[in-house]
Amino acid sequence: MKYLVMVLATQADYDAMNGKPSAGSPAWSEEDMRKMFAFMEGVNNDLAESGEMIDAQGLADPARTRAVLPGADGRPVVTDGPYGETKEQLAGFWVLDCESLGRVTEIAARVGQCPQPEGAPVYPVLIRPMDAASDPQGAVG
Repeated sequence: MKYLVMVLATQADYDAMNGKPSAGSPAWSEEDMRKMFAFMEGVNNDLAESGEMIDAQGLADPARTRAVLPGADGRPVVTDGPYGETKEQLAGFWVLDCESLGRVTEIAARVGQCPQPEGAPVYPVLIRPMDAASDPQGAVG
């Protein structure tokens, strides 16, 4: 079964990683960043070795988002910056092929243990089945 495993962040979190802390998003030191990247590299290496990883990507900060909607005249309406309706944004993802929902939940729990500075916000790691329509059990496992 294929799953999309997603991690979230806000623009303030990205800013804090780049030396611009704010209330609720403390500054990340170079050591904090090294620990986070080393942790994620370990997760990625283990998933590649197990054969479960199809893809993994970290995403650029939400301020670099572009939204494209159809306009009333049929021409696209393009806006830059993060989506106005949401606070948290997709920060990165894995596409995994796991034997069960239980296994991908174990992986998500591990991802949730990623080191970060004290006081940094904690977000859930989200799991979405990718091919539930072809699974008669509806991805329950």
